[in-house]
Amino acid sequence: MRTPFVRMGAREARDRVARRELSPVELTRAALDTAAATQASLNAFFLIFEEEAMAAAREAEATVMRGETLGPLHGIPFSAKDLMAVRGARYASGSRAMADNVASVDAPAVERAKAAGAILIGKTTTSEFGCKPVGDSPLTGITRNPWNLAKTPGGSSAGAAASVAAGITPFALGTDGGGSIRIPCAFSGLAGLKGQFGRVPVWPTSATPTLAHVGPIARDMDDAALLFSAIAGHDARDPFSVAGPVPDVEAAVTQPIEGMRIAWSPTLGYARPSPEVLRVTKAAVERLSDLGAVVEEVETVFETDPAELWIAEFYAGVGTRLRSVVENQRDLLDPSVAVVLEAALGQEMRAYYETVFARYALREEMRRFFERYDALVSPVLPVSSLDAGLDMPAHLSDRNLVSWVFYTYPFNLTGQPAAAVCAGLDADGMPVGLQVVGRSLGEADVVRVAAAVERMRPEIDLIPPFPRQTQSEVLQ
Repeated sequence: MRTPFVRMGAREARDRVARRELSPVELTRAALDTAAATQASLNAFFLIFEEEAMAAAREAEATVMRGETLGPLHGIPFSAKDLMAVRGARYASGSRAMADNVASVDAPAVERAKAAGAILIGKTTTSEFGCKPVGDSPLTGITRNPWNLAKTPGGSSAGAAASVAAGITPFALGTDGGGSIRIPCAFSGLAGLKGQFGRVPVWPTSATPTLAHVGPIARDMDDAALLFSAIAGHDARDPFSVAGPVPDVEAAVTQPIEGMRIAWSPTLGYARPSPEVLRVTKAAVERLSDLGAVVEEVETVFETDPAELWIAEFYAGVGTRLRSVVENQRDLLDPSVAVVLEAALGQEMRAYYETVFARYALREEMRRFFERYDALVSPVLPVSSLDAGLDMPAHLSDRNLVSWVFYTYPFNLTGQPAAAVCAGLDADGMPVGLQVVGRSLGEADVVRVAAAVERMRPEIDLIPPFPRQTQSEVLQ
């Protein structure tokens, strides 16, 4: 029997495959059919690997039937964002300027997920080079949110979040250079984990090599931890790769948070969240106290907004990678992206290095902060939804393409692990995300707190209304 992922997590599906209760072929067929059936409405995929996925599924099923040892992700369909390399597939990074680029290798996370038995069904959409926290690009058009098709699922891992929320696959690989895993998880009611910088290797070299992370997007923190465990660990191809042992984040999902010291910051000192975002996130934080955590409100985490430090680093990297396109084929680029890239390329060297040293000071500031706390929690975003096709909320138009999100980019500058988890729903029935940040190398504490938020969440249905119809139609 084909089982829709809209109700089944990766761990349950994996276990049922191992018991021969579910077929990898049927699971993969259902994922492919649902991806195709929702493409016109959600537009979650850049490429769908029909033949390759079914061949891998048949081999996965044969392995089960032969009674061989199975990997931790055996038979589970997944997707990879188009900022990641997939051998032999187009590697466009959401850009018309790169539309014909083909990868010669698998990215380490793709390689490891496959080696663990997972089945890659396609590449998901992204904003151009991950430059916007929303779900559109000139190459792939607008990706939409299964909770409300008039809304964006967030970005830049837009298709990854839309596909998981719609139940196409139970988890997906995303990337995060300024919030691009956490932002779409918040808008789409999902769980995502950005590990310590370098914990999951990034290769080929990113356009933003000092900020980029790869990580899981899943329906809950248990599934996110499962995928994270399979893809994390040292890889010599990434010069920033962490060589130490990978924390046991799977065990951390069920560990208690009693006695943990948690800082709750509604604004980090500068953000402008909506009343609804504050209401939902504050209620979630209060429930952490009920589990025995020691929660202290900290209004000011950063004395000044570090947005300019992030902008100088991120857009300078992308702009340098695309310099010839910016200068000679500007019409191929998203106009709003082209504007910020031009500004970044105009930086004077001394001014740029002043931001570099300020970034090092920011890291030291955070190291000292986490001498007092085990975790920091905040909203993920200042709003609970945004209309599809817009770059930012109208009331935050004084900010730029990314700085309007406020909460996520500081922790790409510091490299600390951070997660997003659904705190609840707003008055309009849209998900609201809570961000959990840990000290350096502290992924286990991040997962402990994020999973506790899920356990204490009020009984709400986190299945969007959209896939209830399309998924059942595909699987009849």
